[in-house]
Amino acid sequence: MATFRKHFVVARDVYSEDSFAEDHEKIYRVRKTTMHHVKEYLICDSKRAKNAALSLLPIIGWMRIYKVREWLLGDVVSGISTGLVAIMQGLAFSLLASLPPSYGLYTAFFPMLTYFFLGTSRHISVGSFPVLSLMVGAVVTRLVPEDGPPANITGFEGLTQDQQRVLVASSVTFLVGIFQLAMGILQVGFIVVYLSDTLVSGFTTAAAIHILVSQLKFVLGLNVPGISGPLSIIYTLEKIFVQITATNICDLVMSIVIMVVVFIVKELNEKYRAKLPVPIPIEVIVTIIACGVSYGFNFEGRFDVDVVGKMVSGYEAPIAPNMEVLQDSAVEAFPVAIVGFAVAFSVAKVYSIKNDYTIDGNQELIAFGVSNIFGASFRSFAASTALSRTAVQESSGGKTQIAGLISAMMAMIVTVALGFLLEPLPRSVLGALVIVNLKGMLMQFREIYYLWRRDKPECVVWVGTCLGATLLGLDLGLAVGLGVELLTVVFRIQFPCCSLLANIPGTDLYRNRKDYLNIIEHKGVKILRMPSPIFFANIEFFKDKLVEAVGFNPLRVLRKRNKALRKLKKMLQDKDDHITEKVLGGLFCKTTDESYMNKEEMDLPLDLKDLPFPIDWDTELPSNISVPKVDLHSLILDFSAVSFLDVSALKGLKTALKELIRVDVDVYIVSCDVYILEKLHSCMFFDNEILTSMFFLTIHDAMLHILEKHNNGKNKNWVLKHTRL
Repeated sequence: MATFRKHFVVARDVYSEDSFAEDHEKIYRVRKTTMHHVKEYLICDSKRAKNAALSLLPIIGWMRIYKVREWLLGDVVSGISTGLVAIMQGLAFSLLASLPPSYGLYTAFFPMLTYFFLGTSRHISVGSFPVLSLMVGAVVTRLVPEDGPPANITGFEGLTQDQQRVLVASSVTFLVGIFQLAMGILQVGFIVVYLSDTLVSGFTTAAAIHILVSQLKFVLGLNVPGISGPLSIIYTLEKIFVQITATNICDLVMSIVIMVVVFIVKELNEKYRAKLPVPIPIEVIVTIIACGVSYGFNFEGRFDVDVVGKMVSGYEAPIAPNMEVLQDSAVEAFPVAIVGFAVAFSVAKVYSIKNDYTIDGNQELIAFGVSNIFGASFRSFAASTALSRTAVQESSGGKTQIAGLISAMMAMIVTVALGFLLEPLPRSVLGALVIVNLKGMLMQFREIYYLWRRDKPECVVWVGTCLGATLLGLDLGLAVGLGVELLTVVFRIQFPCCSLLANIPGTDLYRNRKDYLNIIEHKGVKILRMPSPIFFANIEFFKDKLVEAVGFNPLRVLRKRNKALRKLKKMLQDKDDHITEKVLGGLFCKTTDESYMNKEEMDLPLDLKDLPFPIDWDTELPSNISVPKVDLHSLILDFSAVSFLDVSALKGLKTALKELIRVDVDVYIVSCDVYILEKLHSCMFFDNEILTSMFFLTIHDAMLHILEKHNNGKNKNWVLKHTRL
């Protein structure tokens, strides 16, 4: 298919920044001061109070537009479907947190109550998330190990091991909520932008590996103590393989059967998603069957199968967090807060775009912060969302968080009245359900091949994050991933891909000269494009690229010329005041004393005022005089992609430009951002050598100016023939 084209002709003056400012008067705006912004922030009126209320209580906004007849039935059906999944996942994920299964039901209930009022997403299912459960479980097993005494914490006195673990988990969750609430109040919801999709993918894949290993002991029916810290996954695998001969065959067979069945049904749910009104709740079905079979055949007594056991009936009185646990787990709680928010916000953003409404990152931080603080007071552990559970809530007809509230009510019903029915459930069943739900996260390994072919630095981020989180633990692994990600950003900016540009014939367009066959490069002119900000870390790299582009070192040329000039002046003083330009070569040959010269003087501009004749440095010089030839008369720097310059870069840039100017190379800077120009003026960048007349609006403006200057109008035919301007 032919490319659609239109022809246009532009006729205008050649503009430098100075001439453009003369022809077009600019409005100089008075910028607001910091104090003015503070006053605006503190001023309150009725409209602002209303907006603040709507912002803090998003439920007001969507409840006003709630369509009862159209949405209520879908929310009820969705809430029931999601509630069944949330109950099973709550029981299973509580094992990751090293807690009794019944406390997973608390996490499916309490956080949802507050998020219902404070959250801005209408579709995410708030509750347990395997990665967060594992991160909380690492703190729990560190402070209350299965084998050996617990940490020396005053609040542990008189408590059973399970009670100690619940206290640790709720205290960590309380601190997670404090961190999230503080970040929300301080309006730092933007922090999630530092967790790229690649980093989150690598991190969650590593978490899936940790989860898989942690559930092997339940699937195999082994007694393996929880291990936390760097290389914990290696030590856990070692203990599993040491005991592998003691595998409980009943647990293993039951787990394999359940994983196969659940996997097949989930694939069918995905394949026939458009035809099914709601996904088949296979987890609920196999859980009910497993409970019945376990109870009927007495798996616990006959096959020594580890079951869920006594379920806590009803809700206990709220508890306060333990201050010693808060102090001891602060370093580990912060990454939990960041990961929990990042995952929830990412999932919420997907469904907000799909259903055409907006979410507020800062309000989401506040909502999850309050939810975790409230839930921790009632013994729940860290809450976020799970993509699989949210997908069920949205695909089964959920329109608002009323579906989430109904799912929380279902968890409450099980906790208050039906919990005893789950007591004979084998823990290996919960472990199998956890493992089979890891498919999505483990399949992310396929991204390595894609990233390696498309973007190798991103692939390094993925692999570095995954390896770091796998071997060092999730908390340290997240720090490693952030470090690798920042290094790749620094690498991209510190070593940008500079390019030399040339003219596309018949246009005012300039492109990389390596990319096109028919291009025009004018003799004596170079065009260098800098495609990144210039700052303290890459200014030396930029100067090296500048030298590479012009083909000579201007400072070396300047020093050579200064040496030659010193010789000439000394001979003029010592020999003959009427020396002519013709005997210049002879004077060079006779003079060899350079002891009076110093480095600082050689770096100064050439002083030609005492010479009776001009010097052409491009003429033939005696063989024993080495002054490099300079074939360049003009250099254009394309700053269209330079978004900022810092003070260190300004100093380096000024030095580099002066070195070029002092060897008779005209430098022009084009397409410079107005804010950079303002900064150049405010930082006293301009002087008697670096002038504002060096700045032009476009590359073509500068090129036409150069052609006019160096051809004295002789090449106007080229301008008309090849530029159409």
